[in-house]
Amino acid sequence: MMHKTLLIIVAMLFGSLAKAEDGDFFTSFDGTKIYYEVKGEGQPVILVHGFTNNAQSWKRGTLYPALLKEGYKVIILDQRGNGQSDKPHTDAAYANDAEAKDIMGLASALKLKQYDIVGYSRGSIITSRVMVLDKRVQKAVMGGMGADYTNPNWPRRVHAYKALAGDTTHHDVDEMMAWIHKNNFDNQALMYQQKHQPSTSAAELGKLKIPVLLIDGSEDTTNGDVHDLQKLIPGSKYTEVPGNHNTAGNTEQFAQAIISFLKQ
Repeated sequence: MMHKTLLIIVAMLFGSLAKAEDGDFFTSFDGTKIYYEVKGEGQPVILVHGFTNNAQSWKRGTLYPALLKEGYKVIILDQRGNGQSDKPHTDAAYANDAEAKDIMGLASALKLKQYDIVGYSRGSIITSRVMVLDKRVQKAVMGGMGADYTNPNWPRRVHAYKALAGDTTHHDVDEMMAWIHKNNFDNQALMYQQKHQPSTSAAELGKLKIPVLLIDGSEDTTNGDVHDLQKLIPGSKYTEVPGNHNTAGNTEQFAQAIISFLKQ
């Protein structure tokens, strides 16, 4: 779903909704416009994309069509700084769980009394924040994520931020930067995303009481040990599917495992 080095994954007040050609725009808590799409009926599931991806990335995988086929209401969004959403260039726009607040605010605007949430890669990092902050979350899935993100000073996150700010001395993110330079991304927005990427503490994770599924590719060692993360989340389940960080999220086994978990 995303290049394997590209990670570095309270209810809010109602915002305003505006119609777009294929989806809609939600005006978030600070005035940032967030693009989203809703399709299907039934139990709502919010899908949270990874770094440099957008809502449309889910449509190229197996999970999105599988959820629709199984009768779920599927909600996808471009996180701020990505896709059709606004791309502010200020620290305040990305700090203090801004991306999680976008998701919670959208859930409020859509009048969701409860919902499930699925993140992949960096999307799992944002999903982690939502599932500890929003009591409306019934079940959560974190894909392609180990325990490294729980460290607020995670070296790769710091190196990614510095590289996007122009520092070329951290070669562990060279491959990531090569990918970014080949594409038409808003690098300034990506920099702020990495600078203010949230961590979730062991204490916060330890208080979770909702069902959580951790799902990872058999060849994915990108973001730390998933088993270490499982130890931090009480009662969490772990499922392994074929593939690496790029390919695991596009397998039939990935979609099947998540749907099976959500139906339990």
